[in-house]
Amino acid sequence: MNTRPPSPTLRAAGSTGPGARTAAATAAPVPGGAPEAANEAKGPAAIIPAPLPEPVRVRRGLDLTTVLGLAAGFALVFSALAFGGHARAFINVPSLMIVVGGTIAVTIVSFAREDLAACRRQLTRALMRPVADIADVSGYVLQMAEAARRNGPLTLQPLMKDKGVEPLQARAIELVVDGIAAEDVERILRTEIEAQQARSRHGAAVLRRASEVAPAMGLIGTLVGLVQMLGNLQDPAAIGPAMAIALLTTFYGALVGNMALAPLAGKLERNTDAQAIVDTLFMLGAVSIARQENPRRLEMMMNTVLPPELRLNHYD
Repeated sequence: MNTRPPSPTLRAAGSTGPGARTAAATAAPVPGGAPEAANEAKGPAAIIPAPLPEPVRVRRGLDLTTVLGLAAGFALVFSALAFGGHARAFINVPSLMIVVGGTIAVTIVSFAREDLAACRRQLTRALMRPVADIADVSGYVLQMAEAARRNGPLTLQPLMKDKGVEPLQARAIELVVDGIAAEDVERILRTEIEAQQARSRHGAAVLRRASEVAPAMGLIGTLVGLVQMLGNLQDPAAIGPAMAIALLTTFYGALVGNMALAPLAGKLERNTDAQAIVDTLFMLGAVSIARQENPRRLEMMMNTVLPPELRLNHYD
């Protein structure tokens, strides 16, 4: 936690909270050198400001639940094929072309280029655990509100300049430091949260659409294989490859759609919901600071958003 007290310039410039008034009383000379006044001016509450909290850092690295889940699912399927002794019989290039190529083509047609780019970025972030921990964020917002109440909102400026802060957190601090009214702060941040959720859901919709298309492409490949088989009934050597295409395309479509694309779409949707909670906590903190409310009320408001197992009881 950052324990370095804010600079006197930040405390003195526009600070109206109790911490600012105390700091002003500390800086004022004591007339006549009265011992009582000097002792009051040197009291711990008068000279020790509330420290700024350390910004919540997003833990980088592979999301093991996603990676291990996908790896375990495909490993079980391939192991079953290998134990059967005919694993090579399940490799068919035309079937892969129909399922994979057809799924990509139909998905590209269904969405704009911006949606596809957003899906790629969000999928990369989903594999790298980009969402901050909700419990850490809730405690951080409460500490930030306490620091702003004791020292004044201007002391939050160093947090806004930190490169590791959440984008909406920096925006929230900027609005509070600029002195924007609480109602306007809430309206601006809520609009940004809704816009961010809409963009994130577009990325999840791309994978959700692809998971629906893949089994359909498998059925199309099955029809192609059946037509080829029925057209070559007089040639027994051609029946086998045609039947392989008919069956393997359905297998590939179900495998890709239900074991890869659908779970990844669910992961993106879950990350979108978690990020919405994080952003809402920052919004509630900014509104509370702008209204100069007691942090106890902020705790009550955040508990209405947090899951039951993560609710705060700091003041109980």
